[in-house]
Amino acid sequence: MPALSAPVGATATAPASPSKSRQPPPSLFQLRAPSIDGKNTPLARWRGKVVLVVNTASQCGNTPQYAGLQQLWEQYRQRGLVVLGFPSNDFDHQEPASEPEIKKFCTANYAVTFPLFSKVVTRGEGQSAVYRFLTAKHGEPEWNFHKYLVGRDGQVIRAFRPPVLPEDPELRTAIDAALKP
Repeated sequence: MPALSAPVGATATAPASPSKSRQPPPSLFQLRAPSIDGKNTPLARWRGKVVLVVNTASQCGNTPQYAGLQQLWEQYRQRGLVVLGFPSNDFDHQEPASEPEIKKFCTANYAVTFPLFSKVVTRGEGQSAVYRFLTAKHGEPEWNFHKYLVGRDGQVIRAFRPPVLPEDPELRTAIDAALKP
């Protein structure tokens, strides 16, 4: 089965060798992932930024967090924060929609402008390379809207459970600390 994201230099359809496919790369910025529009996007485009990676779903009790994530993006992006949304149907099938439907939902209901990606598998068999990297040291997501804060060096700083809202002072403090020069 092809990976949903692959190391830079590999195509989205070319499977990685078995020995390399199980080991995460040394940096998030060495990966690619298909955008919500199907473009193979190198995450290196955000090298040097602080990145908040979130697995999302449109039919979840946590779905209103899209509004807070958009607010974070608007408030912090000039300082170097990027919010990346990765829809996933892993938890109770709460993201059954297609990519065009997800994009329309996010835009119409939450005015989302932060980058969204194609649906991914966040845990278990078929886990995307992005989530294999994120979870290597910080555990798999417990549910939708689990957040991984990644530093400017491409390393995961910390993970935040789904109940931690985008406006939570604990998350904001961690973002502020990561954004310091």
